[in-house]
Amino acid sequence: MLIIAVAAFCVLLLVLAFVAPRLSRHAERGGKAPAHLGARGARKTPGIGHLLAKPFESASKWMGKSGSAGRKARGKTPV
Repeated sequence: MLIIAVAAFCVLLLVLAFVAPRLSRHAERGGKAPAHLGARGARKTPGIGHLLAKPFESASKWMGKSGSAGRKARGKTPV
């Protein structure tokens, strides 16, 4: 379920970054904040914290790449 939510947010962020590049940065930061909190909380578990934090770190990376790709594509358009 978490993967579907992250994928949907990435698609939304990609479209928003293409339509409104400046506004997409705020949405990207807003989406990354829960991922960072989840990773930080998971990292505190003894022994396997790094394994539990990895999905949250990957989700944050995906959100950054999605927003960046939308802004990059917008920069290449002739409009």
